[in-house]
Amino acid sequence: MLSEWSVECGADDPVLVVPWADPDDPSRHFIDLRENPYDLDWLEEAAQHPPLMHALRALNATRSPVFTAKCDVWSLAPDELEPLRHELDLILEDAPTGIASYIDLVWRERSVFVSFHQHEQLLHRITRLATSLEHPYAALECTLRPALIDLTGPQEGFTVSLYLKALGHDEQAAEDRWGAALADVSTLLRGRAFATS
Repeated sequence: MLSEWSVECGADDPVLVVPWADPDDPSRHFIDLRENPYDLDWLEEAAQHPPLMHALRALNATRSPVFTAKCDVWSLAPDELEPLRHELDLILEDAPTGIASYIDLVWRERSVFVSFHQHEQLLHRITRLATSLEHPYAALECTLRPALIDLTGPQEGFTVSLYLKALGHDEQAAEDRWGAALADVSTLLRGRAFATS
């Protein structure tokens, strides 16, 4: 799997704020799936894409080192497809369509959450391990961003936006490849390499 990471922590870059609410659509807001796992039923994206539901369930489980703050799934636009085909060294006939998702991850361990240096180490580890996953039609991009979490009191730290894209010869093939890659990345994140205790 193609795997890379970047940092967007400049003064003009967005900050993840949790809890959050969409001012244009009050039904879209932060749902704490650690405390209320059955609230997955309220997430339209998860209902439409079972692999996302399984990933969110796994990433918010008790033994997971992270919890999720936001997510989305979309079909790749034509201007997104060509650069990805080029990066994956695929031809148009093999990959005319694609799907993408993102999940914002917050490390539960406070000492990790507040540390830029520890996040850098985690991102090196995630991308190194993900590169060995057998998903030639998929790409993982991790972006480190600032975060402000106020669930039990305000804390400043960092989040990782995990972008996963996959291509296919039709929409179903792209979704199947995306789902398989997402399952493997979720399993990787819950593995011993990221255990904090």
